[in-house]
Amino acid sequence: MVPVSKTSSASQLSAYKQEMAAELERILGFWAEHTLDHRHGGFVGQMDNVGNVNPEAPKGGILNARILWTFSAAFRETGHKTHLEIATRAFDYLTTSFLDTVHGGIYWMVDAQGQPLNTRKQIYALAFTIYGMSEYYRATQHPQALEISQALFRWIEQYSFDPEQGGYLEAFSREGELLEDLRLSEKDRNDPKTMNTHLHILEAYANLYRIWPDPGLERQLRGLIEVFLARIIDLSTGHLHLFFTRDWTSTANLVSYGHDIEASWLLQEAAEVLGDEALLAQVKEVALTMAHATAEALLPDGSLYHELNLDGNHCDKHREWWVSAEAMVGFFNAYQLTGSEEFLHRSLNSWKFAQTHLLDLERGEWHWGVHDDYTLMRKEDKVGFWKCPYHNARACLEIIHRCRKALTPS
Repeated sequence: MVPVSKTSSASQLSAYKQEMAAELERILGFWAEHTLDHRHGGFVGQMDNVGNVNPEAPKGGILNARILWTFSAAFRETGHKTHLEIATRAFDYLTTSFLDTVHGGIYWMVDAQGQPLNTRKQIYALAFTIYGMSEYYRATQHPQALEISQALFRWIEQYSFDPEQGGYLEAFSREGELLEDLRLSEKDRNDPKTMNTHLHILEAYANLYRIWPDPGLERQLRGLIEVFLARIIDLSTGHLHLFFTRDWTSTANLVSYGHDIEASWLLQEAAEVLGDEALLAQVKEVALTMAHATAEALLPDGSLYHELNLDGNHCDKHREWWVSAEAMVGFFNAYQLTGSEEFLHRSLNSWKFAQTHLLDLERGEWHWGVHDDYTLMRKEDKVGFWKCPYHNARACLEIIHRCRKALTPS
């Protein structure tokens, strides 16, 4: 990393770090106070934007795995007993309600009482469970967390890995049969391979490798990085392709700015974990290409539109919470690589946009997003299948760590 230049304001970085520490506590406080399901166990499945809880809402594996990751990572930073207690609650609920002890893997959804409701094995959800379990192991050294992570890794490799074309297929039955409907959500294309699933397998495998440097895991993590470099990233534009046929033909002419900037730093993190200097040098160059490409789409208010459809050059102009959170990290990462004050200001401006338009200072947490006229997306959840504390809490943790590193004399 390039050291902080003499023209950089140490006080600015210090203030950013302090603001992130305060925001992290605010986010975690909301989840600890408002989302525990005291009746059925675990966490509530859905809360609307004004705080009304649906006590009978189904519960998603992704939400619970992300809660596990968030509070485990937070405990490693803060050492707060409450954060460990919430992480352990998530660990216990995942193992008792979501873990398929017969066929392996993680259920997609359980009902409000914690009984299996949708037993499909979406690889995206298995990846997030590895991410959460491996982080819980980092926080506690609980042997079962590592064992579950290893078992899920093997399940993914047995059923999802494509040995002929490389990469991973999307979704399977409880028993491991490839499904006809592979979609992660109703918004997605029904394609056998997606950028999104590969990105989160990448982050999961990188985190698992930190605690289990297995040769087979190393090989698959390296293969994922190579798939991104060769198949998923358009190196001529710095943007990601999003959907693919089994043989890696791109099927959609779309740009997802949030995923572009998120992938830029996650790809670099994975290469750092492997410790291959030649690969890391290559990935750092690509990470900067992606950061520059994303920056070209920044709006004067510091935000990014949600998506660009290149067929007709049509933008989806609403702004979602996670995009600003990932922009905070991705642009700060580019600042660390280059020492460019411009990248630092882009990170800070992403945070300022979140402060102005996304933080719910009355009820807690962040709103889902705003429309192009800055009115709230009121119909979207505050807590739900996809609305979680992972992106914004992780952004806080990353900025805390990165500011601390930038401010520490080498």
